[in-house]
Amino acid sequence: MSEVVEFPFKSPEESSGYLLWQVTMLWQRAMKRELDNLDITHTQFVLMSALGWLSKENQNVTQIDIANHSNTDRMMVSKVLRTLEEKKVIKRKDHPVDTRAKVITLTPNGVELLQKALVVVRNVDTTFFDALGPYRPIVDLNLKTLFEKNSEESFSSNDVEGK
Repeated sequence: MSEVVEFPFKSPEESSGYLLWQVTMLWQRAMKRELDNLDITHTQFVLMSALGWLSKENQNVTQIDIANHSNTDRMMVSKVLRTLEEKKVIKRKDHPVDTRAKVITLTPNGVELLQKALVVVRNVDTTFFDALGPYRPIVDLNLKTLFEKNSEESFSSNDVEGK
C-alpha cells in the first residue's frame, strides 16, 4: 500500500502555483484556438512580435536579439525562425558586421500576418482578462512585479530553499 501524501493546503485552489498553471492553460487554449485561424502558433507570434518591435529601432535584428527580447531559448528560436522562413514571413540575410550572425526581417507577408495576429491577440487578451473587471490593472501590476522579482538575474535556488 502506498503512503498518503500530506499537502500543505486543503484544496489545490489554495495553491498560487496551481491556480497560475490552470489560468495559463486556459489562456493558452484560447490563444491557440484563435491563432490557428491564421495558421500561426503563439510562439511564432511572440517571436514575430519581438522581431517587429526590435525592428522599430534596429535594422540589424539577430536571432540572439529576438531570443533575449522574448526571454526564450536560443535553440528553440532558431527552429521557430526556420519554420517562419519556410512560411515566407521572415527572411535572413548576412549581418553587415558580424559574419556569424544573420539579420532577420519580416517579409511583406510577415508584416501583414503580424498585423492580423496583433488584433487577434489583443482581442483574446481583452476577452480573457476583462473577466477581472476593475481588478485587471491590479492583477497586471502584480504580474509585472512577479516577473521583475523572479527574473533570472534576481532569482536563485537559494531564494526557493529559503537560505
